[in-house]
Amino acid sequence: MNADSDSASASDSVKSPPELDDSETVVARQGETRGAGTFGFGEGEKGDALIIAVRCQGEGEIEVSVKPVNVGFPLECVDGEASTATSTSTSTTYNQIGVAGAEKKGTVSVLAPSSVRWSMTIGRGEPQRGEAPEPSGETE
Repeated sequence: MNADSDSASASDSVKSPPELDDSETVVARQGETRGAGTFGFGEGEKGDALIIAVRCQGEGEIEVSVKPVNVGFPLECVDGEASTATSTSTSTTYNQIGVAGAEKKGTVSVLAPSSVRWSMTIGRGEPQRGEAPEPSGETE
C-alpha cells in the first residue's frame, strides 16, 4: 500500500506553489504561508493576462486581493490533507485576469485565519479567448 507516499505527496502540495502551464511565465511565487501575507509581482507585456494560482489547506476561507487591478476573490480551504491531483478535496484555484492594467506590476494580499496554510504562483500569459460569458441576473 502506498499510503505513506500519498501522504508525503499531499503534504508537499501546499509547501510547493502551484505549477502553471508551459505557455505561461512565472513572475512570482510564495511558498507555504500560514495566515495573512502580502507579496509583489513584476510588470508584464502589454496585453498579457495575469494568472493567479492558489493552493490552500486548513479549515476556513481566505480572501485574495490583487492591486492595482482591484480584483479579489474568496477561496474556501479544506481541513485535513492538502489536495493532490487525485484527491477529492481539491483546494487549488486558478484565476486569469485580463482587464486593463493587468500588465502592470502589483501586489497580492491574502487575508486568512492562522489555521490556514497556503501557497501561490503568479504568472503571465496570453488571455484566453472564448465565448463571451452569459449575462447574469434576471430580466423581466
